[in-house]
Amino acid sequence: MSQEPVLYRCADHVATITLNRPHRRNALNREAYDRLEAAFRRAHADPEVRCVIVTGADPAFCSGDDVLEILAAPRAARAPDAPPPVPRATPAAMAALDCEAPVIAAINGPAVGWGLELALYADIRIASAQARFAELFIKRGLTCDVGGFYRLPALVGPAKAAELLFTGDVIDAAEALRIGLVSEVTPHAELMERAGALAGRIAANPPLALRKMKQGLRRAATGDPAELGAWAIGAITELMGTEDHREGVAGFLEKRAPVFRGR
Repeated sequence: MSQEPVLYRCADHVATITLNRPHRRNALNREAYDRLEAAFRRAHADPEVRCVIVTGADPAFCSGDDVLEILAAPRAARAPDAPPPVPRATPAAMAALDCEAPVIAAINGPAVGWGLELALYADIRIASAQARFAELFIKRGLTCDVGGFYRLPALVGPAKAAELLFTGDVIDAAEALRIGLVSEVTPHAELMERAGALAGRIAANPPLALRKMKQGLRRAATGDPAELGAWAIGAITELMGTEDHREGVAGFLEKRAPVFRGR
């Protein structure tokens, strides 16, 4: 396998981003954070990408920050009065959140610390039965990133989110499914097949409408119903003028599968 810390490939309108530091359980150093940010920016900018899968090279999804390279080494190298380095996590987080294509996290193993944050930035989370989850920041004397504050309470409820953030407890895939953190748990060997099949069903839909749908979900999380309704009317009006809309109607009337071209 390539020595690149983050792999990117695109086939059949699905981009797959793979964290590729298995020797460190896909812990992220500064280079990996930069490559991850670039991968999400690339998927966002490519009109051919209709869905994104983010996963890790076995045996882990992502074990968060590389403690040796990010947390411990910089401290040892800095002068006692020097300011700490600027974290690279949040730019990568914003790149994931900004990506307008739907994102599926295929969680193949432990997703802890910023690894859980990364899973939270996805729109859909599918977990291997081997997956484990924990917001470990409190154990390092730190706070979580955007995912723990913004996405986790919406998925599992404020009280459960507070419990996970305040304790740093580890939960298994079955518990993650029970509390709504993931939508599906699969046998480990079937995870990427399941994620690929779901991505394929998503990518078969018109890309302009997919991006508008994701924008609407994002607005629903932060806006009021009246503003969302006004935006939705504008979005529907815009989409009704697209070739994909006309093709969708024609396919239905002609009893055939429509072919969407993103126009």
